[in-house]
Amino acid sequence: MLKFLTNYIFGVLANLGEVINFILEVLGNVLRGKIRLAEILKQIYEQGLQSVGIVILVSLASGIVLALQGVVVLSRFGAKEYISSLVALSLVRELSPVFTALVFSGKAGARITAELGSMSVNDQVLATRTLGVNPIEYLVVPRMIGCFLVLPILTVISEVAGIFGGYLIGVYEANISGVFYINQTFKAIRFVDFYSGFSKVFFFSIIISWVCCFQGFKTKGGSLGVGKYTTQAVALSYIWVLVANAILTKIILSIWG
Repeated sequence: MLKFLTNYIFGVLANLGEVINFILEVLGNVLRGKIRLAEILKQIYEQGLQSVGIVILVSLASGIVLALQGVVVLSRFGAKEYISSLVALSLVRELSPVFTALVFSGKAGARITAELGSMSVNDQVLATRTLGVNPIEYLVVPRMIGCFLVLPILTVISEVAGIFGGYLIGVYEANISGVFYINQTFKAIRFVDFYSGFSKVFFFSIIISWVCCFQGFKTKGGSLGVGKYTTQAVALSYIWVLVANAILTKIILSIWG
């Protein structure tokens, strides 16, 4: 039992060392200016434009459901005119950043891990080193920078789509004036509300790209291994995004309220 526990602890520490060394190598390449613009633009297209549709669909549905529930609950207190505030603040402060990060993990994050995992098991990463090209610089840095740039934009799109979904319910289900709904939405959202949610997204982007790239790089076991590590990467991304969200929410509320 003691031997098993000791081996487990050493295994965890060794893995932690690999994870930290991986991100330090990425940061080293970025700080030295080893950034391939063409590859970054390619990643922005693959991660961003190809994720817009599903982000809009999920956010629109979330806004609609949130507004429907708001109509039922707030109508009991004669306050259905506050539906716009409920939807806007819920999306901007919390739901859009988290939902977008989770959707992005399942869509773009899985793709990143599968791509790098396939390269790893087919020795393409090793071939890259043989050709004198640093695989971290060529394969990882563009994907992480692309994720860092794309996720905030997707979050803003998510917020707009969710608020529009709430608008549809507010106007056509709760019979609220469209002009009044929009005015109340803008009145409800202050800069601190937007910033408190938006600031989390940059941390989420680092977590997702870090986890998915690392899992892709350490993939082994052939095609079965690619599936295993891709699933593991998405699961870990979900877990760490939710944990980070809880911690960041506490810190942000402590500072800005």
